[in-house]
Amino acid sequence: MRGATDEDPGPGAWVRHSPYSDPGRHADVLAALGTGAAQIHAAATGLIAHYRAEAGTIDAGRLPDVDLRWLEAILDAGLALAPGPLAGRPPAARVAGCCRDHTLLAVGVLREHGIPARSRVGFARYFAPGFAHDHVVVERWEGGRWVRADPELDAAFGAAPPAGDPFDPSDLPTGLDSPFPTAAELWLAHRRDGLDLRRYGVSPQLPELSGREFVRDYVVLELAHRRSEELLLWDVWGARLEGDPGEVDALADDVADLLVRADAGDTAAEAELARRYAEDARLHPGPRVRTLSPLGRDGWTDLMTRETTWDA
Repeated sequence: MRGATDEDPGPGAWVRHSPYSDPGRHADVLAALGTGAAQIHAAATGLIAHYRAEAGTIDAGRLPDVDLRWLEAILDAGLALAPGPLAGRPPAARVAGCCRDHTLLAVGVLREHGIPARSRVGFARYFAPGFAHDHVVVERWEGGRWVRADPELDAAFGAAPPAGDPFDPSDLPTGLDSPFPTAAELWLAHRRDGLDLRRYGVSPQLPELSGREFVRDYVVLELAHRRSEELLLWDVWGARLEGDPGEVDALADDVADLLVRADAGDTAAEAELARRYAEDARLHPGPRVRTLSPLGRDGWTDLMTRETTWDA
């Protein structure tokens, strides 16, 4: 397995870096950062500008950075723009990225300090009324439980969100009715209770990137992130790439059930997730993945050489 171990389903399985969260030559930068939610938020939003929400601050030359998947490479790009602290950087010194990248930095900081951490894939109900945007947040092991936080947000956002009731971004409520339900929770609610998934996706303006199949495919992505393969939201592999729809539905049913049970503390379900992910080629990526960039370019990424060959 790649990151979390099959043998240990406890929190210690998420204390080591994955190839994605490893800062490499920039380990000292992460080691110098504090691990509090406010400090991580400042570093994440100082280094990374969201390619859609903050598009006006990103020039064309930095836009391709949105396809960087390794934390070491993201730090390379940011520190090449300007040396120095990550927090409080001017717009011109920030790398184009998204929620996955803010969370990857948070995961990297926490693991660098020996704190178990992992990324969670789901949908945020707090950015706009009537729509839940695909989103990635961080979980850290603290006080004998997994504490979920959104590193993009500060306390002021949580006190008066654009949608929903106030919440604490540093300790998000969990569950199907929470501000951030996971992809697995939503898929099970759809399959078992008929939950309408049309208002879950990238944007209300992009119906082709919303709905039933979109949420279903994110169940597989959620599993990859839980197993410490923090792939891009637009990487496609295995069942997501070429699976029969009925087969993928059944696969998502099994995976979602295990994810929800594991979240409830079922260690047998956690171990089964590890086994299934390691053994089932429909779930884990092989040596390469298809990358469908939001910049409108498609290509194949070799995960061993860390190179993407874009289609002509």
